[in-house]
Amino acid sequence: MKVICPQCRKEHNVDESKIPAGAKVAQCRACGHRFPLFEPAAAEPEKPKARRIGVTLSKGGVGKTTTAVSLAAGLALAGYKVLLVDTDTQGQAAYVLGMKPKAGLTELVTGELPPEETIVQARENLWLLAGGRSLAGIKRLIDRKDFGGELTLVEALEPIEKDYDYVIVDTSPGWDPLTVNVLFYVYELITPVSLEVMTLQGLVEFLKSLSSIQKYRADVTLNYILPTFLDKRIKNPDAILDKLKDLYGEYVCTPIRYNVRLSESPAYGKTIFEYAPGSHGSQDYRDLVRKITGRPELFA
Repeated sequence: MKVICPQCRKEHNVDESKIPAGAKVAQCRACGHRFPLFEPAAAEPEKPKARRIGVTLSKGGVGKTTTAVSLAAGLALAGYKVLLVDTDTQGQAAYVLGMKPKAGLTELVTGELPPEETIVQARENLWLLAGGRSLAGIKRLIDRKDFGGELTLVEALEPIEKDYDYVIVDTSPGWDPLTVNVLFYVYELITPVSLEVMTLQGLVEFLKSLSSIQKYRADVTLNYILPTFLDKRIKNPDAILDKLKDLYGEYVCTPIRYNVRLSESPAYGKTIFEYAPGSHGSQDYRDLVRKITGRPELFA
């Protein structure tokens, strides 16, 4: 029988003879979403909710913002409606997209402005909730709450996510109240890992912190480990990549190769697909989009 995940629309072929007696719930291998295995015949198909994906790692300089923007832009090019949320006080997502929004996530969370005045359209099918220095006030707001501070982002984003197929959340380096909020909001995580020994240690530390969150919210899972800055000119990049594959197996994505075009494109306010569509960076992020959507035919 064929089973389709209602969240990511991934199709699975299931051998009915191997389904345990009394089993009622299935878990998607692609996105980790749990859903009823057998739905009542008369039930109306439920509209899939937006896939919530966080791009995060405690260590900086691993390509988080580049990955968040490139993934969001690639999904938009594939025809999906995408909301990119920047939770970093540096506000670099807007810069990469060549935009200077007057408002963003801070005004949405505080209720100063309605969603239509805080969300700006960046490209066709792509919308942005910008970050920036004002997010420091949101961190203080979270800290002052007696209870439920970890759900601040959930309360702000859940009412608007119905308009999108994907919500991609970029995070800041380190571990702060907003990062915890992201982990209480998203279901899937992409962790960019530059191919350096120190970053591997950063991944181990991040996984320890994530496990402490999962005690209270088991729904959030690390689905994708994305090696970045693969540079054949330096010593032993393949050794580190092989170590990642040994430790984390199927979670490891096709690496993003080092590409100078990726570092040049933000200066022009363009995504890698606009600035250098034939570059290694563009090709590699298209591969990431294919993997996450489960659609190998995209961009053919």
